[in-house]
Amino acid sequence: MARLPGTNPLQTFRKVLWIGCALLILSAIGTIGFHLIEGWSWLDSFYMVVITFSSIGYGEVHPLSRTGRIFNVGLIICGALAVALGIGSLTEALLEFELLQYFGKRKMDRQIARLSGHYIICGAGRVGRSAARELAKKPVPFVVVEREQAKAEALDPEWLVIHGDATQESTLQAARIQEAAGLVAATTTDAGNIFIVLNARSLNPKLKIIARASEEEAAKHLTKAGANSVISPYVFAGHYIAQGLLRPNVVDFLTLTTGRDGRHDMVIEEIAIGASSPLAGTTIGQSGIHRDYGVIVLAIKHPGGETRFNPQARDEIGAGDCLIAMGEPSNMSNLELAAAEQQ
Repeated sequence: MARLPGTNPLQTFRKVLWIGCALLILSAIGTIGFHLIEGWSWLDSFYMVVITFSSIGYGEVHPLSRTGRIFNVGLIICGALAVALGIGSLTEALLEFELLQYFGKRKMDRQIARLSGHYIICGAGRVGRSAARELAKKPVPFVVVEREQAKAEALDPEWLVIHGDATQESTLQAARIQEAAGLVAATTTDAGNIFIVLNARSLNPKLKIIARASEEEAAKHLTKAGANSVISPYVFAGHYIAQGLLRPNVVDFLTLTTGRDGRHDMVIEEIAIGASSPLAGTTIGQSGIHRDYGVIVLAIKHPGGETRFNPQARDEIGAGDCLIAMGEPSNMSNLELAAAEQQ
């Protein structure tokens, strides 16, 4: 969740902890001191320390000797100082917590209100968190919707988070679904994901929706509800494991290009061709994409939905096309600039 600038809850907690430890040490010293100096019982000695620190003013448990009074004066000064610091630190911690909750929520609400062309992730489970981390790496704007307060508070403080039920239209509207570019339905139940997809599709007919399905039977229901694509983590994991046994080199290559091993030597990206790009109206051979940028074009997806795999040198690149390309991250960035820049 959002964090209020200038506050450090951990530092405040440590301060309160240190003061608490100081009070315990002073209480132990006072109890032992009264027991040894005055010969009182342990209970009477501890009781004297409590009424001294709390400034209740009940009076002395027993008459104090001269040495006992001198000891008690030092104890009063140290104890009063520690108690005052403790009260001040606790008050500061409570105020910081309230300010953090109030101003942090206000700041997050303002950031969400400005979102456009963003992505909505419904559900902060393992799948939802993984999707959010990938979007954060890009980075692209997104907001996470989570029903459980504990899960919402445990998310990265830099992420935009809405604590609410994603199956409700009001929650999706709070996430500005009308202005969103895509939505991920990744709650832990198929029924919940179906409700989310139904509401999302009715609120934004042009929305790109990807849904998670735990059961194979739920996939067709999610598709009928309006999901553009349905992914089953368990089916995908089983397929990936089997391919690792049957085609280990292919899996190693895919792992390298998707960055699942933490490396990004090669990546596969979508490159959108802008109307004013110098690449628009050329062919694969004329564009010099491989020669000038060191990037391999794997496919061309045309605006109408037709996809040309393994394009030849004579295949044309048009405005609005999407190139599926593979190359080093730096080369891919240069190609993205060329695909968007004006002549």
